[in-house]
Amino acid sequence: MTILCATHFSDAAQRATTAAAELARKLNEPLFLVHVLPGDLARAFGQTLQDTATSALQDEVRRVEKLGARVSHQLLTGEPAEELARFAQEKGAGLVVTAGPTSASPFLGVGGTVDRLATALSVPLLVVRDVEPFEAWVAGTRPLKVMLGVDRSQPFEAARDWLRALRRYGQVEVVAGRVYWPHEEYQRMGLSHAHASQDVSPELRRSLENEVRTLASPLEAQGQPPVRVRLEAGVGRIADHLVALAAEEKVDLLVVGSHQRRAMGKLWSVSHHALRLAKMSVVSVPVTVAARGSAVPIPELRSVLVATDFSDVANRAIPYAFSLLPNGGTVYVVTVGEAPQAQVTESERDSRQRLHQLMPRDADAHGRKVQVEVLAGQDVATAILQAAQRFDADVICVGTHGRTGLKTVLMGSVAKAVMSRADRPVMVVRPPEG
Repeated sequence: MTILCATHFSDAAQRATTAAAELARKLNEPLFLVHVLPGDLARAFGQTLQDTATSALQDEVRRVEKLGARVSHQLLTGEPAEELARFAQEKGAGLVVTAGPTSASPFLGVGGTVDRLATALSVPLLVVRDVEPFEAWVAGTRPLKVMLGVDRSQPFEAARDWLRALRRYGQVEVVAGRVYWPHEEYQRMGLSHAHASQDVSPELRRSLENEVRTLASPLEAQGQPPVRVRLEAGVGRIADHLVALAAEEKVDLLVVGSHQRRAMGKLWSVSHHALRLAKMSVVSVPVTVAARGSAVPIPELRSVLVATDFSDVANRAIPYAFSLLPNGGTVYVVTVGEAPQAQVTESERDSRQRLHQLMPRDADAHGRKVQVEVLAGQDVATAILQAAQRFDADVICVGTHGRTGLKTVLMGSVAKAVMSRADRPVMVVRPPEG
């Protein structure tokens, strides 16, 4: 994995080059030092400018070679972001490093080279603002402290996997940061709202913490510090809160995933604003680098939610739910009942008893745990989906009829709604033909 570092020979660019050289040495990878001459300047000043730029590149190469990195250099001509992206692809670069936009940049770099690079590259972009943490990490004098922006998305998974790979090279202290809008999360998880719009109930905080820990769990590794979780409730732009949270934690590096949105889509892009606003170094990991094919790790299921309406078809899904957890975990067995009451009703007690009676004989074998719940809600599919969010279930399991026509509309509508709206895998159990 070649590391490519873009430089324009400023003090900030020298710091970025030093960080790139330290990383290249730590990862035992080659480093390409690149400067791009804008086409109009190259045409105006000709060979004189090219000779000057080449000399400056060679001076930088000699400087960073003293750090122990294997360095090559290249002078390019054209639009900087486009040329750097093309050259990175040509050389098979796995990381591009550059300095951040200066405070003098219009709108903190909106539309500048860094901004355009972030949308043009197919590999992660590291914007360096302070080189000392990288030097200390490479020297082994202290861990690299990183905040990972967490949500339930493919860009997040790409960022998490990039960070997991980085942890193989040394001690990395990870803080999993989640910024959320309370009103939206109460609705998503089907919880009762707090009295004030920004109040956060203990149940909501507990559910969010469990969700973040599950999403960040692939980062846990022997010999590494445990991942810490930080939650931040807010309104407005998520990036502002995430950058402030990273500053509060005094992290060395903020890692975020990116959809690489363009034009007006950047208005709500977390990575776009983080690259501009953060005072610490930032890595933006595009969704295109997410693991694919044989590189995708096999997920370890920890929990399954199975729903039944006590029909024979729905009940068939329950044993299948337990089969998904051969090595232990939690199975949430739920049904949707009446509207919530102040006290437990006879109907709810009866429903709980019937759920317990449906448990397979070896339900609690192999360290499995069972939790039965009677959910409330007018919309059955919504109640199931909200419970899956609340319990942070890895998989939803439902039964459905295998028939067509009117009976499918009447009896399979819940399964269809769950499949079409779920943000996690759904296992649908159909009865045998006949």
